[in-house]
This record gives sequence, structure tokens and C-alpha cells, in this order.
Amino acid sequence: MKKDRVRSVEKAPVRNKPSSAYIYMVKNTSSNETTICAWDTVLYPGTSVVSPTRYGLDMGVIVASAHSLGREYQKGNDQCRGDCLHCESLGEEEAVDSEQDGVEELASGEEFTYKDEPDEVFDDGCPGMSPPEMVQLSGDIQWIDRLATPTDMSRYQELCAKEDEAMRICREKITMHKLQMKLVTAHFLLGEPKIIFFFTADVRVDFRELVKDLVSVFRIRIELRQIGVRDESRVLGGLAVCGRDYCCHSVTDKLDPVSIKMAKEQNLSLNSMKISGPCGRLLCCLSYEFDFYVEEKRKYPSEGSKLKVGFEVMKITEINILRKKITLLGAEGRMISIPHSAVIFNEGANRWEITKEYSAEYLSN
Repeated sequence: MKKDRVRSVEKAPVRNKPSSAYIYMVKNTSSNETTICAWDTVLYPGTSVVSPTRYGLDMGVIVASAHSLGREYQKGNDQCRGDCLHCESLGEEEAVDSEQDGVEELASGEEFTYKDEPDEVFDDGCPGMSPPEMVQLSGDIQWIDRLATPTDMSRYQELCAKEDEAMRICREKITMHKLQMKLVTAHFLLGEPKIIFFFTADVRVDFRELVKDLVSVFRIRIELRQIGVRDESRVLGGLAVCGRDYCCHSVTDKLDPVSIKMAKEQNLSLNSMKISGPCGRLLCCLSYEFDFYVEEKRKYPSEGSKLKVGFEVMKITEINILRKKITLLGAEGRMISIPHSAVIFNEGANRWEITKEYSAEYLSN
């Protein structure tokens, strides 16, 4: 009777995950999506890591420490690696003294060297600079798999070089199958043998035959993902009308809904060419200041309401939040512009009124 052969499988060492760690925001370099991951040591922004994404293990970059997410904003940069906002509070005399001290130190003949070490980057004595904090973990949180090694970086560059050829082949197959889809980009996953093709389409596409052809060419796992036009801009990037990178590509990957009401609230032109981005949808930045305008307009009378200025009742036609001006229209077509400080809300009468000081000034003119 033959004995069963037991195959010895070498298992990867299991990482003991502690109950407390540093929390980081990691940005995936291919899809520009961010994930919150934990690591047991201090990492600086710009550090390349291999971290989990929604598609699998892939190359990522540390964007910032996420321990302060959701906290109240405090003046100063908590991850400053250069000049700090705290320096603005220095007086002229202190600034001159510090410059003279630096000159004397260099003139003494001592060698000056800069070391990029944690204790020199984060100065505990400066209120505008603080190191990442180790926090107590609660619930399920993803962990960074490892720091990117030179082998990982070399492998990642090799895979990126193959993406253009993969897109060319995929486009040929799409044309051959006469599919109504637009290929956006292709990406080789670093953590496993898989290619992800991102595409846009107006209708549902049956790409089963396309996948079979791609598998026969590349001999690895193929994944096709349909994305929207806003996601296309997020993945590819580009320059917006303001001259900067797309917000969805460089600032955030959260595509919050934007409505035409936000443009109306900010007194913007409703011309679709002026308030739409290159993706054809409303500009993401319309939502940035919407809450500010809503909050500020509570301090003003509503448009269309009437105010008694002197002996004349005038109608409010426009409210300019930034200039803090209110435009009024009289019965005979006369228009005046008054400052926000000229109106006050009378709680007893439950209405907006002109202040006595401005009313007296108006009548004197």
C-alpha cells in the first residue's frame, strides 16, 4: 500500500496586525482612487507602497496622514516639510535676528548638512507642524501590503510600458466585433496577472466574445469595467477651464452630485458652455462654495422682496454676496446699490428694514 504523498506548501508569513497603527490616505496611480489604509510605522507623503484597491493589489502613493480626517480645521500644516504657516506670526525683529543667527552659524566654518529624518521634518516645538498620530483601530480596515521595493518599481514600469500596446490590440478587437464602446485606458495590475480595460458606452454592451479574444492574446485574466464620462475625466486627467488639473483627478475621487440649483444660488450664468466641464457635466467646483452661499444668503433679504428707502418702496433685484451689495429698483426705473450693513432684520415686525443711519444719509442726499 502506497503512502500518501504530502506536498509541503510554503506559506507566506502572516503579519501580526496590531490594535493601533498609523492611518494613511493612499492614492492608486492608475485609477486615481484613494483608499484609507493602516501601517505600523511613520510614512511620508510621496512614499510608494503596494496596497489593496477595489481591483486588487496595486501600486499606490501615500497622499497624506488620515488621522485628522473629520476633525475641526486648525491653522497650520500638520504635515509641513518646508515653511510653516506659524512663521507668519514672527515679527520683523525676530525674523531679522533669526537671519543673523543663521549667517553667524555658517560663517563659523561648521559644515551644514540636511538630514531627512522624522525628528527634523516634524518639529514638536512648532504648533503648525505635527507628526502623524497612532490611533486605536476599530472595525475592519485595510492594511498596506508592503513598501514598494526597487523590484516592484521596475516591474511597475515594465507593465506601464505594455499598456499602450494592450490598448491598440483591444481597439482592433472592438472594431472587429463592431461594439458600440469607447476604450478609455488599460492597466496591468501589479499584485496579480490581470489586465483591466476601462471603457465608456451609452448602452449595455455584450463583450463576452471580446473577452475571449483578449484572453487568447494575453493569456492572463481580463477584466472590462464600464465607467461614466465623469469617471473618464477622473482617470485620464487634463486641464480644466481654470487652468488647473481636473478636481476629480488631482483633488478628490469622490464624484459628488452637482445640480443646476447650485449655479443659480451663486448667481452664475446658466450657459451650459460656461458651467460645464470637459466631460460635458456640470463643473464639480460648483459644489465647493454652494454651502457658503446658502449660509450667507440667510443674512440678506430675499430677491424680489421690497424695502422702504426713505419715502419710496423699492424692489430687491440682485444680491451680490462677494461684494456685500444689494441692488434695488424703484418705481420709476431708478436703481441704487446699498451695502449689506444698511439693512437689518426687525424681529418684532418680522421683516427687513433700512437702518436709521442709512435712511438719514439717503434723505440728506
